[in-house]
Amino acid sequence: MRSAIIQGVLLFIVCYALLSIYQTTIFNLEERGIKTSTSFFDSVAPFKVGFSPFLDYELGKTTYIEIFYIGVLNTILVAVLGIVAATILGFAIGIMRSSSNWLASKFSLVYVEIFRNMPLLLQIMFWNFAIFLAFLPPPKQSLEFGVFYLNGRGLQTPLPIIENSNNFNIWLVTIFFSFIGVYFFRRWAKKRFFETGKTLPVFSLSLVFIILFTTLMFYALGGPLTIELPVLGKFNFKGGAQLPLPLFSLWFSLTIYTSAFIAENVRAGIASVSKGQIEAARSIGLSRSQMVRMVIIPQALRVIIPPTISQYLNLTKNSSLAMAVGYEEVVAVWANISLNQTGQALIIIAMTIIFFECCSLFTSFVLNIYNRRIQLSER
Repeated sequence: MRSAIIQGVLLFIVCYALLSIYQTTIFNLEERGIKTSTSFFDSVAPFKVGFSPFLDYELGKTTYIEIFYIGVLNTILVAVLGIVAATILGFAIGIMRSSSNWLASKFSLVYVEIFRNMPLLLQIMFWNFAIFLAFLPPPKQSLEFGVFYLNGRGLQTPLPIIENSNNFNIWLVTIFFSFIGVYFFRRWAKKRFFETGKTLPVFSLSLVFIILFTTLMFYALGGPLTIELPVLGKFNFKGGAQLPLPLFSLWFSLTIYTSAFIAENVRAGIASVSKGQIEAARSIGLSRSQMVRMVIIPQALRVIIPPTISQYLNLTKNSSLAMAVGYEEVVAVWANISLNQTGQALIIIAMTIIFFECCSLFTSFVLNIYNRRIQLSER
C-alpha cells in the first residue's frame, strides 16, 4: 500500500512538472507574439530543398508539412542504407578480428580502434571536406565501378523505372511468395537433418530458386521494371540517379563508425561460444563451414543482437549530424530552417522528437522479436 502511494505521488509530481513546463513555454511564446499552432503547415515554404528523391519539390508550391515529410524520408533513407552497409562491414571485420590469421586480426584491430575512438562529427567532416571534396575527380574523370560512377558531385547509380504498375505489384507478390516457399523448405530441411542426419545445401538451393523463380515471373509479366543507366554527357551524367556528395559522405561516415562497434559485438559473440562446442562439432565430423554456420554463429547471435540493436538506434539518431555537410534530413530542413522561418519551436521540436522516438521504438520492436526467437528457451 505504501509503495503504491509513493508511486502515485511521484507520478503526480512528474505530471505537474511537465504541465508547468508546457504552460510556461506557451506563455513565453505568446509574450513574444508567437502563437503556437499547426496553421503554418499549409503555408508555402520559401526556401529550396535540393534533394528529394521520394516527393516532388517545387519552389513556391511545396508546403511546410511536405518539407517535414521530405526530411523524414531523407532521414530514413540514410538510416536504412547505413544499417545495411554497417551490418555487412561490421560482421566481416568482426570475423576477421577473431581470425587466427595474424594480418587479418591486426588489421581489424587497428580498424576498430581508430574509427571507434574518433568523434563521429570529426569523421563526417574529414571524409567530406578533406577526402571526397579534395580528391574526387570531376564528372568526366569519374571513378568507375561497373555501372556506378563516383565523382565530386556524388555517386551516380542506375535508376529502376516501373513500366507497368499492375504487373510490377504482381511481381512483388511473387517475390514474397518465393520467400515463403524458401522458409518452409528450410524448416523441412532442418527436420530432415534431425531425423536422418543428412544435410542439404539450403542456402544455395534457396538462392537459386529465388533467382530463377523471380526471373521467370519477371519475363512472364512482360518486364514491368526497367533500369535506366547513367550516361556521361558533355558536362555531367544524364539518366540514372545521383546520391549527392553530402549524402554519400554522411552514409560512408556512419557506416565506418558504426561498423567498428558492430565488429566488436561480433567478436564478443564469437568469443562467447565455448571451446567445448567447437570441439564437439569437430568430433562429429562437421566441416569448417558447417561448424561456423550451424554451431558458432547461431550461438554467437544471442550475444551479438542485443548490443547491435543499440548501434542501429545510434546510427539513426547520429544522422542528425548531417547539417555539417549540408544533407537535407529532418533536423536540417525541419528543426533548423523551418523553425527559423516560422518560429514555431514547440510544434517543430516536438514533431522531431516524436519522429526519432517512433523510429527507435519501431526498430527495437522488430529486432527484439527476432532476438526473442533466437534465445535459448529454458525447460
